[in-house]
Amino acid sequence: MKIPSVSAKEQKELNALLWLVACGFFMQTLDATIVNTALPSMARSMGESPLRMQSVVVSYSLTMAMLIPASGWIADRFGTRRVYVGAIAMFVAGSLLCAASASLTQLVAARVVQGMGGALLLPVGRLSVLRSFPRSHFLPAMSFMAIPGLLGPLMGPTLGGWLVEVASWHWIFLINLPVGLLGGVATLIYMRGAPLKLAARFDLVGYLLLAFGMVCISLALDGMSSLGLSQAGVLLLIIFGLASLSSYWLHAARHDDPLFPPDLFSNPTLSVGLLGNLFSRLGSSGMPLMVPLLLQISMGYSPLHAGMMMLPVALAAMTVKRLVTTLITRAGYRRVLVVNTMLLGVIMASFALTSPDRPWWALSLQLTCFGALNSLQFTAMNTLTLKDLDPVHASSGNALLSMVQMLAIGMGVASAGGVLAAFTGLFGSATPAQTLNAFHATFVCMGLMTLASASIFWQLTPSESRVPQSASSELSDAG
Repeated sequence: MKIPSVSAKEQKELNALLWLVACGFFMQTLDATIVNTALPSMARSMGESPLRMQSVVVSYSLTMAMLIPASGWIADRFGTRRVYVGAIAMFVAGSLLCAASASLTQLVAARVVQGMGGALLLPVGRLSVLRSFPRSHFLPAMSFMAIPGLLGPLMGPTLGGWLVEVASWHWIFLINLPVGLLGGVATLIYMRGAPLKLAARFDLVGYLLLAFGMVCISLALDGMSSLGLSQAGVLLLIIFGLASLSSYWLHAARHDDPLFPPDLFSNPTLSVGLLGNLFSRLGSSGMPLMVPLLLQISMGYSPLHAGMMMLPVALAAMTVKRLVTTLITRAGYRRVLVVNTMLLGVIMASFALTSPDRPWWALSLQLTCFGALNSLQFTAMNTLTLKDLDPVHASSGNALLSMVQMLAIGMGVASAGGVLAAFTGLFGSATPAQTLNAFHATFVCMGLMTLASASIFWQLTPSESRVPQSASSELSDAG
């Protein structure tokens, strides 16, 4: 990416930083997509039902959501360079533990370790980009940075299916080792970021209230389908979670240095972006889990074939990334997000039409449309949330966005697993035809959840929806 206002040396360092952060994104997306494709094989080797393996995904996402609120303070206190290297090391260590797991309990615990590294990897890397690049180049930088990271979804499903067939599911985690090694070396060479001399005191009480609330709500969604909790246990978790989250906001209003200061939400684009991220991802986040399970359990696909069928999703996502800035500049955030959210919900519900005798090209077309719409949705929501942040709130706003994203992913996967479990109990699971009916009903529910979130983006005003005129031509060129 060319920035006219910087020297050649600075230009080289900024470009290297973009690729470095993209490397961390690649590690995460590769791991996530490989895991989804390999879940049935993991379930067979551990004696578990493949329809109840969502805890492997939820544990990782929930751990990230819990630790992300502290990522901004940790980066300020210890420096982005040091923290990023440590995050890569912990992520690699978690990958080794996952590969060595012999039971579902051990695997979930290892995924927690992985999530501890991932909780710092993405937000600290994005914070480094946010602090290093001129504001007028932030949207192009985000789009450029995401493209190498999308190689993870492109390679992950097919690579995961191939590794499961020719070796074992353990190798889907070992693949992270060489990538982590290269990323750690590159971080030591290219990333800068000394600790801040006046880093604020960490709000431990607020952090514990917020983390406890998120854990309770997420476990409540996953409780009946995966953990076997009773309705009374789920109700208690919801009540404790809501009480803890409410207590946090009361605490934040009285604390001198809260994790997320209340005046952060005086920024209307951040408020709309965060709420939109949360509710739209509740539906769409379950799709990477649901589609590979559908293909292997109900439609008879092999792991490799199921992985290859996910290629259109990643290819469409990569193609659309290059068009996002131009589309948003011309149409505005409000129009793009409202229309795209509705289309995304419809295409998700259309997976209720899938069947074993349906032509492969029809399913490929559905997956292509989903990949394009989902990619546009994520990029538009993320840039809307961060585009009007001032330097004072950059660290906390960035951490809050990352937390909401991971919390929504975990809650979305837990919701999809819960809905699928409910419909499996209704239709039965003795035959592929019965599980296919359960999948169909679940896709409709997930699509309706996404469709409902369009009303949040409708609240944007015309002035909030526009891209600043000073940056329009640069954004168009970058797109």
